[in-house]
Amino acid sequence: MDTPLPHLDRPFDYRVPDDLLAEAGAGCRVKVRFAGKLTDGVIAELVDDTAHEGRLAPLHKLVSPEPVLAPEVLTLARAVADRYAGTLADVLRLAIPPRHARAEAHPREDQAPPPEDPGSDAWYPYLDGPAFIEALAAGRSPRAVLSVLPRHEPERAVAQAVAAAVRSGRGAVVCVPDVRDVARWDAIFTEVLGEGRHVVLTGAQKPAARYRSFLRVSRGEVPVVLGTRAAAYAPVRDLGLVAMWDDGDDLYAEPRAPYPHAREVLLLRAAQQSAGVLLAAYGRTAEAQSLVESGWCVSLSGDQAARRREWPQLTVTDGTETGAAPVRLPHAVFTAVRQADGHVLVQVPRRGYRASVACQRCRERAECPACSGPLVQRSARAPLGCRWCGTTVEHWRCPHCGDDRLRAPVVGQLRTAEEFAQAFTDHRIVTSGGASVLDHVEPDADERVLVLATPGAEPTVVGGYAVVVLLDTWLMLARDDVRVAEEAHRRWFNALALAAHHGRAVAVGDSPTLQALVRADPVGLAHRELAERAETHLPPVGRLATVEGPTAEIAPLMQRSWTPHTEILGPVPVDEQRERLILRAPRREGSALAAALKQAAAERSAAKLPPWRIQIDPIDF
Repeated sequence: MDTPLPHLDRPFDYRVPDDLLAEAGAGCRVKVRFAGKLTDGVIAELVDDTAHEGRLAPLHKLVSPEPVLAPEVLTLARAVADRYAGTLADVLRLAIPPRHARAEAHPREDQAPPPEDPGSDAWYPYLDGPAFIEALAAGRSPRAVLSVLPRHEPERAVAQAVAAAVRSGRGAVVCVPDVRDVARWDAIFTEVLGEGRHVVLTGAQKPAARYRSFLRVSRGEVPVVLGTRAAAYAPVRDLGLVAMWDDGDDLYAEPRAPYPHAREVLLLRAAQQSAGVLLAAYGRTAEAQSLVESGWCVSLSGDQAARRREWPQLTVTDGTETGAAPVRLPHAVFTAVRQADGHVLVQVPRRGYRASVACQRCRERAECPACSGPLVQRSARAPLGCRWCGTTVEHWRCPHCGDDRLRAPVVGQLRTAEEFAQAFTDHRIVTSGGASVLDHVEPDADERVLVLATPGAEPTVVGGYAVVVLLDTWLMLARDDVRVAEEAHRRWFNALALAAHHGRAVAVGDSPTLQALVRADPVGLAHRELAERAETHLPPVGRLATVEGPTAEIAPLMQRSWTPHTEILGPVPVDEQRERLILRAPRREGSALAAALKQAAAERSAAKLPPWRIQIDPIDF
């Protein structure tokens, strides 16, 4: 039943009236009377008898005879709910899109015949890459983590792997981070697989289009689904491959309860249905590396010579000139841009104009007089404004030293664009970031473009960039987050991958910190990250759970019995009224810890108390 209450997270038995027997089937939507109200539900299964003692209430209504919940998806949803200490109903809301009657009325179509063999040329640069495709085509289920080389079209490589699975009579689910990626991948999938062999499934689609795509998969009309995290639950029949591009992107983390990560959903699904696995990215996460080091997946990458040949040559500068203080535009960057025989990409860690301001004399941060929040400047002529409360400050004076002059320790891409426009008048300056993100830049003939983009907003350009500049790399490492090094390197590798063949790259930062970029070695970085997680018993080596709730109700949880080796950290304040408790346990006790948390939530739900916010292995903590 569609109820989020943890103490009701179980199936309920109802009698199917005689007039509904012909149409009611497993997976159909129904309405039932529960606690005096009509409640939505889905038929899990039809049985001949029941263990319930007494008279069974009948189904009130069959909403639709269309089966929308496949048995394997129900099993997956139950496993996801247990893994993340959530309820089945919450997971099914993520798995089954809202009904659209007009889409259900659309006539059924026959599935297109398997595609012709598109070859495996996109896999030749990788050691054992062609063998991976051959295994899929033979009906086996290989599992691999692929470190993609620049300019080798990861979408084409994944599409060829999908084609091999389809030719063996099986289906595939492919997840990419956002709709910008979906559009590009959709075109390549159509080219490799042919028309009518895959559908796109994202949360951004209009309800009718999304439900129609869902039904085409559910009815077996197409064997392949391409989409964002919403596609991880798609009811693909005879699943042979689950694939994911750039699994470290935080867009894969579901913001709604029970907060599952799409990568973990796909891995659970592959294990349950004996499907192949392909995690592909330019960088590598500690989670992906743990799959390799455990032996569950194999690592596919180019040899050292190929990596050195394909990745751009990187120069690292600390920004100083002849022993002086660091400068905003170091000589190494200026020279590389000036000598570039083509377009230039500059990655700027912060969006906006002046993302932070401070007193010129005493260097104290400029704060809002109303709420003490940080002040920012959004454009050259805009007054100072508070990032927290929005208060405009026309005449600012430092409360510490009385000076009214300002400096900008953190500069956004808009201010950087002004500086680069003055230094490189022969380039057209383009910015990408914030609310204005570009997918592609198309320069005019004989025009050189200099693109300033925030991390993740870098547009592509035909032929690639002659020079890629990574500005202020120290700023991306300044966040207080256990994943900060992994996330920063993921974004840096993604930016460097946009370089042209024989392109150059310059990074402004600390050379020892950036050695993984210099050596083009994302695997070595992931190995070190995983070793550090092991020392601190953090995911993926351990299990971490956070519980947020009112201050008076979190403290008693410290006395509760969890698992034999659970460590209790905190509580720490979240705001004036709420606290967060952190529970850390070995990976082998992860299921028991989730079950204990779910039991505690059920007890609270039965007592009609407000719910806690429970997260298992959150991406930021």
